[in-house]
Amino acid sequence: MGPHPRTSRFVRAYAAKTRENADQLAAVLEDIATNGLPSVEDCTPWEELREAHLARVASQRPAVA
Repeated sequence: MGPHPRTSRFVRAYAAKTRENADQLAAVLEDIATNGLPSVEDCTPWEELREAHLARVASQRPAVA
């Protein structure tokens, strides 16, 4: 008997997402290898990225009473 169909779908979806993430990382690394690192002036500070992410997560969660 083979794997449960739901398990197979989950594993295939996870593999696709992992492959997509790896492709995105590879594209960034190839760009850095070709063009070098961007200048500091062209980058967003990590603190701003963190705050934007936390605000996005907070807006997606229901308020706790």
